[in-house]
Amino acid sequence: MDILSSLAIVTLAGLVHASFQLSVSVLTLLSGHTIGAKRSHAKLLRLTSSFIFGTGLMTVLLLSFTSLVLLNIFGKNAPQLIWAMACGLMIGVAIAIWAFYYRHEKGTTLWIPRSMATYLNKRTKLTKLSGEAFGLGLSSVVGEILFIIAPLFISALVLIQLPAIWQLIGIVIYTLVSMLSIITVWVLIGSGHTLARIQQWREANKHFMQFTAGAGLIVLGFFVYVYQVLGSSVGVI
Repeated sequence: MDILSSLAIVTLAGLVHASFQLSVSVLTLLSGHTIGAKRSHAKLLRLTSSFIFGTGLMTVLLLSFTSLVLLNIFGKNAPQLIWAMACGLMIGVAIAIWAFYYRHEKGTTLWIPRSMATYLNKRTKLTKLSGEAFGLGLSSVVGEILFIIAPLFISALVLIQLPAIWQLIGIVIYTLVSMLSIITVWVLIGSGHTLARIQQWREANKHFMQFTAGAGLIVLGFFVYVYQVLGSSVGVI
């Protein structure tokens, strides 16, 4: 697989990751509690900035760790069976997203383990320091691991084939693209937009985001299967 195609796959995987909403939900909760406690706008920006850094670092760590594990097990060329399994994983996760990513109730409540949801909700209320917000950002990414594992896994398979410098570039691309939604919300909050309007938009468009995430995974899975599995088996690519 050439470098351009590899980076295109990583970018699309990052876009799918960006459509997931747990980190965005936690960020809005954190902002709401901070504003409700009558803390200053500067304090709000410090806490939310630390949260953003936490989500970015955890994304880098998860992608790097997954890539390292795959590299140690398979080397730079994973078997075609693993590629096929990765495509199957993406299709399975896409169906799961369409079926029950959002709970069947008003609002934007997500389908994640209730213990994790309770923990994140409590931590947002108790977070007062930048270090706590940073840790909350780390936790918000881990809390959605059941869904983000698919784009992370396929990105890691692609990255281990590349030269070292392009692996680093790919990790940076994936991380930045995957954070587009949360950075957008952070900018809106920082620029004075009300949380009520942001939440109203999220609720109005949640089914579109849900469909987009699932469709993105299916398109990605189909492309990778045709390009990497079928293409390699017939000796065309």
